[in-house]
Amino acid sequence: MATGPTKVDAHITGTVWKIEVKQGEAIAEGQVCVILESMKMEMPVEAPAAGTVEQILVKEGQAVSEGDTLLTLAARV
Repeated sequence: MATGPTKVDAHITGTVWKIEVKQGEAIAEGQVCVILESMKMEMPVEAPAAGTVEQILVKEGQAVSEGDTLLTLAARV
């Protein structure tokens, strides 16, 4: 049974302050992928599962809303 990519979503509305991963990078579950800034606070967004960064859908400085997909992860084989 094939599954699609794992989405890494924003858990708050804010601005993408820093992207901590690169496309094609293998990352671990719980690794910080993106840091969002909201109300002068930095909020890390962690990978919900291990995988390889498939696509980065945002840029640093971009405004995002809660629930927006920031990047996708392909499962490691």
